[in-house]
Amino acid sequence: MVTATGDGDAPPKVSLQDVARAAGVSAMTVSRVLHNSPKVSMKTRETVMEVARQLNYQPDAHLTRMMHLVRGRKDSKVRAVIAVIRESLPQDELHDPAYQYVSIKDIQKRAEQHGYHAEEFWLGRDGMTPGRLADILQARGIEGIIISPQSSQMKCAQFDFSRFSAATFGYGLREPSLHRSAGNMTLGIHRATDELNARGYKRIGLAITQWVDKRAESAYSGAMLHYQEGVPKKNRVPLLLFPHNDLRKCGEIFSSWVNTHRPDAIISFDTHVPGWLKKLGLRVPEDIGLVVHDWTDAMSGMAGIHQRREHVASAAVDLVATQLLHHERGVPEVPRQILIPPAWVDGASIRPLKGP
Repeated sequence: MVTATGDGDAPPKVSLQDVARAAGVSAMTVSRVLHNSPKVSMKTRETVMEVARQLNYQPDAHLTRMMHLVRGRKDSKVRAVIAVIRESLPQDELHDPAYQYVSIKDIQKRAEQHGYHAEEFWLGRDGMTPGRLADILQARGIEGIIISPQSSQMKCAQFDFSRFSAATFGYGLREPSLHRSAGNMTLGIHRATDELNARGYKRIGLAITQWVDKRAESAYSGAMLHYQEGVPKKNRVPLLLFPHNDLRKCGEIFSSWVNTHRPDAIISFDTHVPGWLKKLGLRVPEDIGLVVHDWTDAMSGMAGIHQRREHVASAAVDLVATQLLHHERGVPEVPRQILIPPAWVDGASIRPLKGP
């Protein structure tokens, strides 16, 4: 057992050098293990981590931060990889352009700040199965993964997470329950209804697919039902949760809902919905207001809820990087959840605010 001197009754502080001596390796090797360097063998890594645990080694937080900053300024020709696992199932309805996903560029940008490179891997492409992909990642020394659910088949749920530090986006993947980052759509709906109310809209409706609501853990429907309970009964508009993920099948359902309940503003998709409204003889924004539930830069000119996916991406990378730093693997006992508040984007698809 390593001994160290201390003052009074204070327990001796174990240093990185103490861990190195006890493990029979160099201080540089211990540092590499603690920072998850791929240059150290699995056997050495396990030995060092066990010794550090036995000695109750606690790294200097200030020094650790400074070393991260130093490493961040170095150009490395070989960087560890965080795998971004997506699903390549073109026949799946969730690959419709109406659905938005987190950009690989946003993930890569944050990963590079941690000293990693983010690389996409596709389940379903060329017969890629969850088991085969897990073996490929392990063979390449990849230990960090981000799951991006984007199919109704949820092949990503079959993945063996026990060997990896993992996080996911949103609540599409419910089981197993991983650390996750998501947009706070409860706040998004509250902000949108506040903005519409300020512009004089009284009958506000929500029309999205069941998958979108599920991916937000029912935040859309929950927030909208809360809003409807707070307005006079004559102004309440029932939720429309499309029964099909393929919006092309939902035109008649939408038209019937609009004709029956007569909303004067709708929170919905930027695709299909404008065309359906035009067929009904309704002009945007003269006859009806339209707020895009998932606004992106490509929707310039429309009002919408910007889910700020670049921050959702950063949060997921941070979750994985932290697990890698602490050598945490597998499905967590208590998954952490980071919710990013959306931003409101004004646009010509709704009436402007009146001046004072």
